Amino acid sequence: MAKKIIVSRRNFLKNTGIAAGAAALSTIALPSAEAAQHASHMNDSGVNLHRARMFFTNTFEFDILSNAAERIFPKDESGPGAIDLAVPYFIDNQLAGAWGYNAREYMAGPFAPGAPTQGPQTALIRRDLFQQGLLAINAAARKQYSKNFSNLKGPEQDEILKQCEAGKLPTEGFTSSYFFSELRNAVLAGAYADPAYNGNNNMDGWRLKEYPGAQMSYADIIESDKYEKMDPISLASMQ
Repeated sequence: MAKKIIVSRRNFLKNTGIAAGAAALSTIALPSAEAAQHASHMNDSGVNLHRARMFFTNTFEFDILSNAAERIFPKDESGPGAIDLAVPYFIDNQLAGAWGYNAREYMAGPFAPGAPTQGPQTALIRRDLFQQGLLAINAAARKQYSKNFSNLKGPEQDEILKQCEAGKLPTEGFTSSYFFSELRNAVLAGAYADPAYNGNNNMDGWRLKEYPGAQMSYADIIESDKYEKMDPISLASMQ
């Protein structure tokens, strides 16, 4: 797979910032009663995450999202991947809220092909972009391997994602490269956001970077000359 997509965990953590998770996606909705039926999900470690799907109404699309997220942020010897970190649930929950509706962004047009410096030029709101982007990924898998994306081997999934990143997948109203950038940013956000937003399961994303989270005070160590390592704290624990 292209180096843009798969890099070593050490370099990946070195070159990505905690702020991506904390600031990129800030709005979350409460689960609906209908979503409660999807509240249980077993991760690779056998831990029941007790998350609820609020946007994806079928497992088929959610599985495409989960597999793509895991290839972008894979589990390895350094720590958990996207699935164990509950990143797919984080993205699902965000798509159900204001972020999925582009509620805080200008969306009135005009919509025309623009220069790379002009940002996205699509009329699709983000929730529709994700659904269509995931289906485009699966369509490419069906065409090239005669299998659904979720049933492909890792290197085959990597190849489809590489094509998506390069803008080579057929899409309507958006480029696959734009969708990939949105997907990758959302995966990073889910890995590093406060667990209060239903990602970064067990704060393990923070532990990969030794990020302390929402500490109430550093007064007792502010004058220390040595590196202080501490267990992270989530906003969810301060209620």
